[in-house]
Amino acid sequence: MSLFKRGSTWWVDFTTPSGERIRCTANTEEKSQAQEFHDKLKSDAWRVNKLGEKPKRTWDEAALKWLAETQHKATHEGDKSQLRWLQQYLRGRLLENIDRELIVAVGEAKAQQSSPSTANRHLALIRAILRKAMHEWEWIDKAPRVKLYREAKRRIRWITPDQAKRLLGELPEHQRNVVLFALATGLRQSNVIKLEWSQVDLERRVAWIHADQAKGRKDIHVSLNSVAVGVLQKQTGKHRSRVFTYRGKPINQANTKAWKGALKRAEIENFRWHDLRHTWASWLVQHGTPLNVVQEMGAWESEGMVRRYAHLAPAQLAQHAEIVSNLLDGTIAAQPPKEKGLAVS
Repeated sequence: MSLFKRGSTWWVDFTTPSGERIRCTANTEEKSQAQEFHDKLKSDAWRVNKLGEKPKRTWDEAALKWLAETQHKATHEGDKSQLRWLQQYLRGRLLENIDRELIVAVGEAKAQQSSPSTANRHLALIRAILRKAMHEWEWIDKAPRVKLYREAKRRIRWITPDQAKRLLGELPEHQRNVVLFALATGLRQSNVIKLEWSQVDLERRVAWIHADQAKGRKDIHVSLNSVAVGVLQKQTGKHRSRVFTYRGKPINQANTKAWKGALKRAEIENFRWHDLRHTWASWLVQHGTPLNVVQEMGAWESEGMVRRYAHLAPAQLAQHAEIVSNLLDGTIAAQPPKEKGLAVS
């Protein structure tokens, strides 16, 4: 049957002259519209096979191909989530019919639902898929320009040691250990809660994050300080493979009600779990750790990511600035001005 229903929506199902089966939603509850969509797809398939025209590709095909080619990327799960949301606007649409006006409407809908920054991530994914469809897959001749929203630069959010002490005091023990380890190592949330004993060497006081677990897809060496070692020693024997557990089972989520409640009781506002990493880096910079060392310890890809913390080390920078002062000392320009007075004969 060329047309059939799933729920209230019509679908098309036919075989092209080349033997390829086409089975997709018509994205309509009207049978006449579904029939028109079916006839167009069938006509296009005939023209591709008999006249050698470029096949008409849909957004669904592009999204599936994108996911198949980007399984190795750290953003893969995030892409899947974003694509699920985008389906309500782009499902079944031909790539050549996805224009700038439609993309703007999608961006506005997401910005109103969440925020401009979240909308930008969805728009950037649309742009990446359409560009790939044009440049690599050669499915379309031209991709529409996708304009992102202007985002205000976020300030680095960190807490003081006293605030950290208050927060730790409000957390239940199993989560206190997780947060304390994060503050001691600067690791990202997923790398902390999914840490396994096979990634830890307490004797050498090191841990490591495998490339497929790291955001930058590179191995990360973690030097364990005494606090981190102490946390790990307390966790020893609780689970065969995973380090952090709760009631004998691995912890899979850190941003919980207990975490939010502890923040409220500690009177710490506007603080995310990821800000523990910002706090770790901020403390290092404030106590004189060079930015290049912080970059290596935190496994940041670019120097620019670490420069966000440069303003937190004024004393350290002032020390280096004084080098120029010493070199200028004794020059004419550096001499204090002489007081003007009457000449004595």
